[in-house]
Amino acid sequence: MSLLVLKDIKHTYKLGNINVNVLKGINMSIEKGEFVSIMGPSGSGKSTLLNIIGCLDKPSGGSYEIDGQHIEKLNDNQLADIRNQFLGFVFQSFHLLPELDAISNVELPLIYRGMSTSERRKKAKEALEAVGLGQRLHHRPTQMSGGEQQRVAIARAFVGEPSVILADEPTGALDSQSGQNIMAIFQKLNTDHGITIVQVTHEEEIAKHGTRIFYLKDGEIEREVVNEQPLSALIEEV
Repeated sequence: MSLLVLKDIKHTYKLGNINVNVLKGINMSIEKGEFVSIMGPSGSGKSTLLNIIGCLDKPSGGSYEIDGQHIEKLNDNQLADIRNQFLGFVFQSFHLLPELDAISNVELPLIYRGMSTSERRKKAKEALEAVGLGQRLHHRPTQMSGGEQQRVAIARAFVGEPSVILADEPTGALDSQSGQNIMAIFQKLNTDHGITIVQVTHEEEIAKHGTRIFYLKDGEIEREVVNEQPLSALIEEV
C-alpha cells in the first residue's frame, strides 16, 4: 500500500463571483522512502497541492489517504495531530522565531507532544548535529546565514521523527552552494533515516535530486519522470 494516495484531487476558490480551478483532478501515489519533486511554473498549483498533502488545506473534491487513513473525513483537531505526529514542514522563508536560539526553535514541535524538557533538549541537540550545526545550538536566527537558518528549519522538521517531510521551495531564498547543502541533507535524511521527502520547486537542478519528478501545468500533471540517476550533493561544513 502506498504511503500517500491522492485520487482525482480538485481545488477551487472564489475570486469575487468567479470560481478559480487551481487543481483539476490530480492522481498521485507516493511510496514510503521516496524522494519526490513536484515542479512547475508559478500558478501551476504546486504549492496548493503541497498544502493539501500537508493537511494544511482540504481539497474541494477527490480523496486523499495517508497510510490508509482518509484525510478528508478528519476534523481540525485530528488534522493537527496528523501534522504533528506524521509530517514535518520546511518553508522557503524558514519561519524561525527570532527571539529563540536554534535549539529552542527546534524543540518547539516536541512541546506539543508533552515531552519532558530534558528529552526535548536531547533530541533537538541531536537533530542540529545531524544537519551540521552542533556548534550553533545557542545562536539566534539573526546570528546565522540563510543557509544555516534553513538547516535549523530542517532540524525542526525532523526532530519529531516524521514519516514525511514536505518542503515548499526550500532553496528559493538561498545561494547555489547553500541550496546544494540543503539537498544533501534531504538526501541523507531520505537514505539514512528512511524519511519520505516531497519537495516543491521551480528549479530543474533542484528537482533532479529527487528519484521521481511530477511536472504540473495549469493544475494538472503534465508528465511524470522516473529519475534513475538523481543528482547527488555533499554537505559543506559550517
